[in-house]
Amino acid sequence: MTLSPDAPPLAFANLAEAIGALRGAGLRISTPRRLVLEALFAAPGPVSAAELARELSLDESSVYRNLEVLEQRGVVRHVHLGHSAGLYALVSDDVVEYLCCERCAKVTAVPPGRLDTIRERIRDEFGYTARFTHFAIVGLCPDCARQPHAGAARPPDTPAPPSDTHRQTPTGM
Repeated sequence: MTLSPDAPPLAFANLAEAIGALRGAGLRISTPRRLVLEALFAAPGPVSAAELARELSLDESSVYRNLEVLEQRGVVRHVHLGHSAGLYALVSDDVVEYLCCERCAKVTAVPPGRLDTIRERIRDEFGYTARFTHFAIVGLCPDCARQPHAGAARPPDTPAPPSDTHRQTPTGM
């Protein structure tokens, strides 16, 4: 398991500000690094390294290396939403945590304060201080929870199917 970088988060208002700060910290701004930064500033939300590589016509390993450097510097963070690859986004002043539906892949961004009661409960019960910025809370969204679906999680009041029934779990979610 990889550890999250312990760099202080650095939020920038625009590309020029980010590049200036990175150069000021002694970081070289190569063409691929600049392209990755430009794409992250233009992205509507978190994106995968593979998406960036395709969009920018760069080698995926180059994109990953640049994202890793930017994450170590506190400019970028990544999040795992359900079974997806890591998604990358610029650090912003508006920190969010995530809920992810394991059936339809709907993602809901939540201000951390809205999850404080859950965090407190986990701390009281287990001693852990929970964060949901790196790994989302995974479950069923309200729409999916109302609909029965083969092989998916069932609401608590729903009886389990007979043990001799074999159901195939959907793939590609």
